[in-house]
Amino acid sequence: MKTTDSMETASGLHPDKPTYILAIETSCDETSVAIVADGATILSNVVSSQIETHRRFGGVVPEVASRQHVETITWIIEEAIGKAGIQPSELSAIAVTQGPGLVGALLVGLVAAKTLACALDLPLIGVHHIAGHIYSNQLVHELQYPFVSLVVSGGHTELVYVESEGRFRIIGQTRDDAVGEAYDKVARALKLPYPGGPHIDRLAHEAEEGVPLPRAWLEPESYDFSFSGLKSAVLSVLNQANMKGQQLAAQAVAKGFQDSVLDVLVEKALRAVAACGAKQLVLAGGVAANKGLRERLAARCSEIGLPLLAPPLSLCTDNAAMIAAAAFLKWRRSQFSALDIKAEPSLKLEEWSV
Repeated sequence: MKTTDSMETASGLHPDKPTYILAIETSCDETSVAIVADGATILSNVVSSQIETHRRFGGVVPEVASRQHVETITWIIEEAIGKAGIQPSELSAIAVTQGPGLVGALLVGLVAAKTLACALDLPLIGVHHIAGHIYSNQLVHELQYPFVSLVVSGGHTELVYVESEGRFRIIGQTRDDAVGEAYDKVARALKLPYPGGPHIDRLAHEAEEGVPLPRAWLEPESYDFSFSGLKSAVLSVLNQANMKGQQLAAQAVAKGFQDSVLDVLVEKALRAVAACGAKQLVLAGGVAANKGLRERLAARCSEIGLPLLAPPLSLCTDNAAMIAAAAFLKWRRSQFSALDIKAEPSLKLEEWSV
């Protein structure tokens, strides 16, 4: 990666010209292309979801996801440029998710981004997927440093301390299942469709009482998470009821599970904010769309006077606008990627820091 320590901004280089970044996101099962001006104004954000394709398999099939990215990426790029109302010659840079994600899916986006960068003679910016989720909030809110971000998605559950712009330090993470994975596994046990999160959330709100389930607090000072034991506890409760010939209400199981998850997420996030002296709590990731989580966090943050930032539902799931927002951090510092960058399925967030 070609980098420079210069803090000269794009607007300083071209005071009368907006910075238009075209970003590509293909890390999992959404193909998305967006064009964002100056890291904050969305001109277009086209997303093609593969949920219906993968639903019959009960989860994402990597090879199928890669093939669908190949089939859709070209017309999505064309649609994003058309909706943005600008010409390709007006673009400032090409950004793309470099990792983490499914390697085959990442490669499709990288090849498309490299091709555009070469054809248009533009700088290329490789972006960390989780940095994108965190900075999706920049598209709708004003971030104040330092802040703590609670990242919750299908593959990630992390508490990230962001000391200053683009400087990340992971202070807590899952030791096994990510929260989104746990939701999907419990949903399968309840014979609910994929993805399971929205269905569990809906059923939990329909129940008056939940089935009692344990909370995985781990060590007293730990900010880490663990949900595999909770998933096993749900399966045990269901099996015991089945052996007794009893039928547990899906709503009660969903509420018991969600209450257990939310108790741990919320309390650890607030404890991390206090320990770090953070000015804001920033919610990010696909599970940030969970109604129960948003309500619980909003109530607790209101009690203690802590600003809570959360992206709109349209920016919670994987999308390219968030990748453009994060890429702007690198653009401002002229930290561009070489054209031979590789897909990094296990790319570390702290290594990507500006």
